[in-house]
Order: sequence, then structure tokens, then C-alpha cells
Amino acid sequence: MEQEQHSREMRRMDREDSDEETDNIEEVDNVATEDVKIPSWKEQLTVRGAVASVVIGVLYSVLSMKIGLTTGLVPNLNVSAALISFVLMRSWTKLLEKTNLLKTPFTKQENQIINTAGTACYSMTYGGGFGSYLLGMNRKTFELAGGNTKGNSANGVKEPGLDWMITFLFVTAFAGIMALIPLRKILVIDYKLPYPTGTATAVLINGFHTPKGDKQAKKQVRGFLKYFSFSFLWGCFQWFFTGGVNCGFLNFPTFGLKARTNSFYFDFSLTYVGAGMICSHLVNLSFLFGSVLSWGLMWPLIKERKGDWFPANVPESSMESLNGYKVFVPIALILGDGLYNLLKTVICSVKSFQAAQKMRKKSRTYPDDNKHLSEEKHNKAFLQESIPMWLSFVGYIVLSIVSIVVIPVMFPQLKWYYVLLAYVIAPALSFCNAYGAGLTDMNMGYNYGKAAIFLFAGLAGNNDGVVAGLIGCGLIKAIVTISADLMQDFKTGHLTLTSPRAMLVSQLFGTAVGCIVAPLTFFLFYKAFNVGDLTSEYKAPYALIYRNMAILGVRGLSALPSHCLQLCYGFFTFAVAANLLRDFAPKRFGKWIPLPMAMAVPFLIGGYFAIDMCVGTLIVFLYQKLNKRKADLMIPAIASGLMCGDGLWNVPASLLGLAKVKPPICMNFLKGAN
Repeated sequence: MEQEQHSREMRRMDREDSDEETDNIEEVDNVATEDVKIPSWKEQLTVRGAVASVVIGVLYSVLSMKIGLTTGLVPNLNVSAALISFVLMRSWTKLLEKTNLLKTPFTKQENQIINTAGTACYSMTYGGGFGSYLLGMNRKTFELAGGNTKGNSANGVKEPGLDWMITFLFVTAFAGIMALIPLRKILVIDYKLPYPTGTATAVLINGFHTPKGDKQAKKQVRGFLKYFSFSFLWGCFQWFFTGGVNCGFLNFPTFGLKARTNSFYFDFSLTYVGAGMICSHLVNLSFLFGSVLSWGLMWPLIKERKGDWFPANVPESSMESLNGYKVFVPIALILGDGLYNLLKTVICSVKSFQAAQKMRKKSRTYPDDNKHLSEEKHNKAFLQESIPMWLSFVGYIVLSIVSIVVIPVMFPQLKWYYVLLAYVIAPALSFCNAYGAGLTDMNMGYNYGKAAIFLFAGLAGNNDGVVAGLIGCGLIKAIVTISADLMQDFKTGHLTLTSPRAMLVSQLFGTAVGCIVAPLTFFLFYKAFNVGDLTSEYKAPYALIYRNMAILGVRGLSALPSHCLQLCYGFFTFAVAANLLRDFAPKRFGKWIPLPMAMAVPFLIGGYFAIDMCVGTLIVFLYQKLNKRKADLMIPAIASGLMCGDGLWNVPASLLGLAKVKPPICMNFLKGAN
């Protein structure tokens, strides 16, 4: 009887949760039509919001820097950041309410402003190229790429430095903000681009600021705090067992010592378990497939060809050894996937653009009826506090001139006319990327950056090509990526009735903070850990990949080791074919086709993180099977807690490393005696 009564009670609670969520969705849908006063753009900007955005920016900078320097592939954290901004501000305002000191209520507009500034701040950690093109210029990456050889000149070495990195970010980061401001109405209102991540963030923020949404937010807050605490304490516990080389849970031979040698083990990193809960099942399974294909099959077989395919007496780090295949084969996958998606995005954008033009003409002929009143309210709020057109043009021109003067002084390999060329072509590329991101939710800035590597490396030639290619990549990537991110934020602002003028100010503020926080965060890792070493946890795989792309742009196919060209052709073709199958095969088959971009990551760094990510995806799968509604509510909070707790532990761990404080215990695993 007690069990039966308990079962009935659980079913009743599930129905209540279901009813609450259904009501909440309805309130989210109707929130735009509520007759509430919208704060002015100055009222949306608050001191407490600025403080909260800095806290979020710093926390997520540490988190995304860790992920960027280990796997190189950072998941989209916008929704997670929106959740944390709500948690911080609602906790703060609730405290002030109890002391009768709260004068200004916490609104969804302020929530979005905090989210915009915080996201702009931590975006500089991966958008600034610390794990890719900037780090690709240091001596360690130069040596990993083969040392002083043709196309890989010692002239292309520049060690990381706080002074030039902060200067470089300030010079390059703001142009992307100015590039597309005049087109915000066209992209957001006229063409009604969905920007799925921006829309999802808006739905989350709107839902928080309703009575039922507040109840659900409290559940998410409790879940976040619980898993944040567990993750932080687990990171602290693990640290005590890492007092030596290859020590700690990081090297636990989950599947045996032989599997660990081939990078197959669970390293107990809750950061990647949380990231796996955020990423889709397909992304995580693609990681695992790439790991099995490379470290399970290809590299052991190619290693047996030592002395035949590559010399037996060269060091393992040389591009003429097995390491060359580990670098250039994933480059082929990345380029095949990137080229296909770039062409697909351009074609889809052109077709959608033409359709949108026809709809605009049609809308001039047929007036809107009453069902569009809600949309008109959003449009009016989005346009009533406009941003002066001259600000965008003057700002972009001034920033271009500053870059044309400053960047060639910092990097003599990149001539002033190369910088001018980058700033001339960047706005057109920014529009294409922002339009494509609005349709597909794929920011292709990194692909435009890769194309720029080959362009500028080829123009600069043998001695200067590597640095010219890498910095040229940084210029194009920064402008194109930030423009699309800003339009996505404008979409969220449009749906939350947030002023574009206030969002622009918050974006500028967050970017300025990020230009300082990101280099400081990078140096926290760079000084405390062995960043860029392929045998360490912080491999920074894209630094080596990007440098070799630049070398390839200078030398051509002669940079490839023996038989590597044939493998590259095969994997480039595979990447294109996989995308074609996913797009044109029946959906029941296409949804199982692996993603080449995700497959490429473990080719160089190993399969251990794919195991972590798949543990995360398994947790999500089981949770959704048990209670899908509750899982959809709690998974973002749980994943954010796991990632933030483990990520925050890296700060005291780095400080302990800088202070030369070593863990007291070494836990290692050795083969037993026969």
C-alpha cells in the first residue's frame, strides 16, 4: 500500500510539473503582449548589472579558456550564461528585498544586458585566438611544426606577451561591432531571421520573468548550486593525487593500460561531462567515432609503417613522423566540412534573401492585420531608440585606420596594405556570415578565417607567410564572428524588448573587459601548465593545426609527409560526402551521419575527452527517458553547475602551481608483475 501510494504521489507531482511547464510556456508566449512599461535604454544599464556581467565574464572566461586549450572546441554557452546571470541577480535582489533596500526591480531587459556584456567578455577567450592563431606563433608550436624549414621560418615566431596581446585585442575586437549596425533592422525585422540560439536565450529570459517561470528558476538555482559545489569539491579532491608525472584520476586506466596508451580512458573531468550534456548526441558520438577511427585503427596501423612511410630516426614531434598524419588528416576533414558548409550557407542565404525581398514587396501591398500587433510592439521597441548611422561608419573607418597603423608595427610580416585589404572585404563577409548564422545557427567565422590564412600566407611568401596568414586570419575572424554574435544578441533583445542602444553599450563594455580578462586568463594557464605540449592535458591542438595551415598556404602540398596526400584527399571527400548524405538522405538515415568537424578534434589530441562527453550524453539520454519535462528544465542548470565548478577550481589550482605548491600524493597505475 505504501509503495502504491508513493507511486500515485510521484505521478501527481509529475502532472503538476507538467501543468506548471505548460502554463509557463503559455506565459512566455504571451509575455510580449503584456501592457508593461518598457524601461528606457539608460534605465536598462545599471551598475549592479555591470558588476554581475564582469563576474560572469571572468567565470566563463576561465571555463572557456580551459576547454579551448584542451579540446579547442568550445560549446555554445549563451543559454548557460543567461541562466547564471539570472541566478546572480535574483539572489542579489531577493537579499535586498528582505532588507528593504531594493529600489529598482530586476527586469528581463536588465537580464539581457547582463547576458550580452558577460557573453561579449568571455567570447574573447576563444574569439581572440589564444588556443589557435595567436598561440600558433610561439616557439613551441614552431618546433612542433618541424622547426626552421621551408615555409616555417624562425621569422614567424612571437612569444605570448600580455602587452601585445591586450593591444592586439583592443585594436581588432571593436571593428566587428561597428560593421553591421546599420543592417540590424534588415536582418532582424525585415528578413525575420530566426537566429535559433538567440531565440532560445530570449525564451529562457522571458520565462524567468513570469510567476511560474520564477518557480522553475528556483528549482534550477538549487540544482545549479548543488552540482557547482560538488564539481568544485571534486576538482579540489583530485588535485591532491596529482603530485607527479602521469599522476591522478586524469590517468585512470578505465578500460585497461593498453587502452590508456591509446588515449581511451575516462579522466573524471566534470567540465567535459557538463559540456557533453549541452552538446547534441550527434556531436558527442561524432567525437567518439573520430577517436575510434584515428587512435583505435589508423594511428596504430600507420605506426607499423615506420621506416617505410616515414623515417624511423625522426622524433615523434616532427611533421615527418606519425605526428604529420595526426595534423594534416584532421586539417583535410576541417577544410572539407568548412568548405561545404560555407557554400551551403551562401546558397541558402542567397535563396532566402531573394524570398525575403519578395515578401518585403508583398508586405508593402497588403497591410498587417490585428494578429501582428505583438510583432509591431517588438519592432517599435527595437527601433524607437535608434543608433546613429554615422557612428557605425565613422567608428569602422577610425578603427580601420588604427589597425592599418598599429598592426604592421606589431607584426612587420603583415604589410599595411594586407590590413587594408582585410578591412575592405570584411564587411561583405560579415553580412554573409550574419545572414547565414541567422538561418542555420552556425557562425562560420572560423571558416572565413581559415580561407584568410591561405590568402595572406600565399601573398606574403616564404619568410613572412606564417605570421601574415595567422594574423590575417585573426583580423577576418574577429570582425566576421563578432558581427554575427552581435546580430544574434540583437535578436534576443528584439524578443525581450531590450533597447539596441543599451545592448550596444553593454557589448562595448563587455568586449573592453574581455580584452583585458582574456589575456590574463590565458597567462594564468600558460604560466601554471604546460600549454601547447601534445603530451600534456592542455594540448591546444588548434595552435598546431592553424600554423600548419599557414605553412600549407606557403609551401603547398610539398608540406605533406609520404602518402599523407592520398589520406587527405580521402578524408576531404569523406567530409563533403558526409554532409551531402546528412542533407539529402532520408532523415531517419541522415541523422546518424557523423559530423566531420567534430570527428577531426580527437585525431590529434586523443579520445579521452570523447569518453567524458559521451558520459554526459548518456546522462541526458537516461534523464530524458525517465522524465523528459524535468530533464529539459534541469539539464542546463546541472551542466552549468558541473562546468562552472570544475572551471572555477582551475583558478586556485593555477595559483597553487604558480606558487610552486605541489600536491602531496601521486596516484599512478603500472602494469603488474607476471
